[in-house]
Amino acid sequence: MERQTILIVEDEIEIGQLLSDYLTMEGYAVHIAQDGQEGIEAMERVHPDLVILDIMLPRISGIEVCQRIRQHSKIPIIMLSAKGEDSDKVIGLGIGADDYVSKPFSPSVLVARVKAHLRRYTTYHETTQDVLTFPGLHIDLSRHFVKVGEREVDLLPKEFQLLVCLAEHAGQVFSKEQLLDCVWGYTYCGDGNTVTVHIRRLREKVEEDSSNPKWIKTVWGVGYKFEDLKR
Repeated sequence: MERQTILIVEDEIEIGQLLSDYLTMEGYAVHIAQDGQEGIEAMERVHPDLVILDIMLPRISGIEVCQRIRQHSKIPIIMLSAKGEDSDKVIGLGIGADDYVSKPFSPSVLVARVKAHLRRYTTYHETTQDVLTFPGLHIDLSRHFVKVGEREVDLLPKEFQLLVCLAEHAGQVFSKEQLLDCVWGYTYCGDGNTVTVHIRRLREKVEEDSSNPKWIKTVWGVGYKFEDLKR
């Protein structure tokens, strides 16, 4: 089986090498880029399965690198930041990152997140014949295709996985922690803000009125549920 490839875009040499060592020990092929421009060039050269991307980078910022990656790829992106500010987190997730980790962090925890994202990305890209259909909403799991009415909707991987997780269990209320476990694959180190941002983005894409959603409902004080309008 071919090894999966991780691209680390990190200007702090010690952090980049530390992560490389941990990931290499887990059997991954690892490439390191030390600024944003190198990161973009490495994307085209090595075609990674996942990117670990620092926000604060020389030449081209991590935010711009993430945006460029999302123009042509839906592979998992985990963003790093030394600031640990909610604004950075919202920006990173808002432009298409799948996850966000604040420095300092435990390398073993980050490796666990890498494994979880790759496992779920692979699972959702395996061939399946499942199709979920609701009034005005069509979800094709095999083609990763979502249609709202006559409009095709382009969802990022985690948005698609979040929609599937909720729609497959229509009517069931999920806490943020349960959705982290279902979509991101971890409960012990997840941040509920990750779910909040992805729910907002998902509603903006599939709901006619995101401020008054008919499918993805908030159950105040508990979490979220998918409302099956056929019931």
